[in-house]
Amino acid sequence: MEISGANKEEVKQQVRKEMAMANAQELINNLNKNCYKMCLSTPGSSLSTSDEGCLARCMDKFLGSWDVVSRS
Repeated sequence: MEISGANKEEVKQQVRKEMAMANAQELINNLNKNCYKMCLSTPGSSLSTSDEGCLARCMDKFLGSWDVVSRS
């Protein structure tokens, strides 16, 4: 069974989409694991102002690092 040129491109595009989805899921999982572990020392029903600030800074740094790594 041979795949035509158009079908090859469709398969390649589908693989790219699936890889992008997998990368996004990995990013979110790592961000949650690292930032929540670093910023939240005690679980509770709400976030303190300092917790929110820590999470925002951590997420910004993590996303910036992810962007640099993904470009290389």
